[in-house]
This record gives sequence, C-alpha cells and structure tokens, in this order.
Amino acid sequence: MKKIVLTYGLIAGAIVTAFMIFATYSYYTNPDFKGSEVLGYSGMLVSFAFIFIGIKSYRDKQNDGVITFGKAMVIGSLIAFIASSIYVGVWLIEYYCFFPDFMDKYAASAIEKLKTSQISTIEMKIKIAEINEYREIYKSTIGVILFTFLEILPLGLVIALISALILKRKAK
Repeated sequence: MKKIVLTYGLIAGAIVTAFMIFATYSYYTNPDFKGSEVLGYSGMLVSFAFIFIGIKSYRDKQNDGVITFGKAMVIGSLIAFIASSIYVGVWLIEYYCFFPDFMDKYAASAIEKLKTSQISTIEMKIKIAEINEYREIYKSTIGVILFTFLEILPLGLVIALISALILKRKAK
C-alpha cells in the first residue's frame, strides 16, 4: 500500500504543480488574470484522477480485487494529502521567491472587478474588507500554508470519497 500511495501521490503532486506553475505564469502575463483559476482547478481535477487510479491499482493488483470503503478512503486521502503537500510546498517556493506581490496583485484585481460589478455599495465594502482581511492573513507563512491547503485538499478528499464509493468491492 505504501508504494502505491507514494507513487500516485507523487505523480498527482507533479501534475498539479505543473498546472499551478503554468497558471501562475499566465496570471502574471495576462493583466486581466482570466483563465488562470480555471487552469489551476483543471490541473487539480486531472491530478486527482490518480486517486481513483491508485485505489483501483491497490484493489486489483495487491488485494485480489477486494477493497473496503474504509481502506479505499484511507488510500485516496493519503494520495490527496501527498499531492496537496507538494502543491503547498511548491507554492511557498513560488510565492516567496518569485511572486511575493501575488496577494497584492490578486486583491487589486478582485477589488477592481467588484467596482465594475452590479452590487450595492454596502456589499462592495463588505467584500473589500474580506479581501483586505485575506491579504493580512496571507502575510504570515502559516496563513499562506493554510489557505493553500484549503484551496486543494478538500477537492482531493471529495475525489477520494467518490472513488472509494465507486471502487469498494466485497469478497465473493
């Protein structure tokens, strides 16, 4: 089990970080920042396909075609955690070494979009306050780590849950 979790976690981590690096580069080269979020989340979905593949591989090759929901969920969650940890680690390097102004640019872009939206002044002030609060949290390394994990890990756990439900199989 360890080899499968590690192998598929590393593959998923490599894929999601490749998408993230490209999406971040796109974010910085496109003044409107359009498409980079879609690209980033698409990378997460593509990489998390390896959760399904990893669980299936364990079930079929190492466990005689049988796996409980719990075991499948553990394998999927571990793969998601490894991939997410790689994603967070690479983002920390990318953020602190190459894009330390990322949050300021992102916040400015989000506020600009709010100003052109059809929301009320009160709603706009609330949303701007939220954006500024996020920017303050992002000033600490722990905040960056937590936000980045919250960006990717929940999706991985949902994919692990769906995969475990689909792939569970009792002994005959």
